[in-house]
Amino acid sequence: MFSRRALKFLSVMVFLVLALVVAGVGVYFGYSYVIAQNARFEAFTTQGATAVGPGTDGAVMVIVPRGSDTKQIAALLTDQKVIENPFLFTLLSKVNGFDGQYKEGTHFVTDRMTYDEIMYMLSQAPKSVRVTFPEGMTYKQVKARLLEAGVYFDEAKLDAMVQNPSMFLDYDFVRKIPANPDRQWTLQGYLFPDTYEFDMNADEETILRTFLNNTEDKILPEFTARAEANGMTLDEAITLASIIQNETAVLSEMGTVGSVFWNRLNFKDPAARRLESCAVLNFLREEQGLARRVVASADDIAFESPYNTYRNTGLPPGPISNPGVDAIRAALWPDKTKYQYFVAKGDGTTVFAVTWAEHQANVAKYVK
Repeated sequence: MFSRRALKFLSVMVFLVLALVVAGVGVYFGYSYVIAQNARFEAFTTQGATAVGPGTDGAVMVIVPRGSDTKQIAALLTDQKVIENPFLFTLLSKVNGFDGQYKEGTHFVTDRMTYDEIMYMLSQAPKSVRVTFPEGMTYKQVKARLLEAGVYFDEAKLDAMVQNPSMFLDYDFVRKIPANPDRQWTLQGYLFPDTYEFDMNADEETILRTFLNNTEDKILPEFTARAEANGMTLDEAITLASIIQNETAVLSEMGTVGSVFWNRLNFKDPAARRLESCAVLNFLREEQGLARRVVASADDIAFESPYNTYRNTGLPPGPISNPGVDAIRAALWPDKTKYQYFVAKGDGTTVFAVTWAEHQANVAKYVK
């Protein structure tokens, strides 16, 4: 017979062996489950299921709110009738390692997907759209392009934030925008032209901060310093740049166009310091819901507005579009010329003149 000590030792050894066996079996099945799960997700991806989007038959849009936990997401999925058992979804999320891995933003799933597949979909990058905004677009054009690209937002809210950007005063350049009741779209001029990635359901503040963050990077300290050296504010420089941007698309001409406006702004007679920009008239036409014109009409020139640079001297109350870096540089470092006039030749380029007689000859030749 075994002694009591030997039995105790044997019992301990049996327990340890069983524990190791159980652990080994657990590791084996756990590893097998993970491998099988990875294989399922790989097949799921290969079959194109992750390409589910707005046009997919039976697709359900799921917007995961910022800061939401698995339990809240399960409740959301239940409300949208994507799943039936929120407790099981929450439990499986922990078992499968998805708890805390769900990405905020817009996702698309179908009610035909298994819980595992739904978990996998919600852990992937949210659906976004890539949108390019060329130099010289107005705020209204920017807004229209966002909508065309499939970004869902409240237009009225976005309009209100652009017109009254009090929530964006953490940006130095926004704080320095002068208060002016005549100004159209306060943030116009600062929605920097570039290519952006937006979540399909980005909120209005996020949309504007995406632009403003880029603007903050693009507006270099030297721009502000140069504007001050020229006797103007950065906002005035951006305003002038927006006009230059919409007067010519030819990079090599921007500095020359800038020189014309600088010469006009510095006429000896203050009453003669009118920019007489057709680009500004076209901005006013767009604001009225009218089509742009190649040649301004008498009614356009006579239109009463603080922005009408044919009727008013100096710069308009604010930018007429969102200019790029080249136009900003042209406004700050214009060419040194004696030109006072220019006219579009009709082929995308511009012809310049020093005297009124030269300008009239150019108009007769090129304006049809």
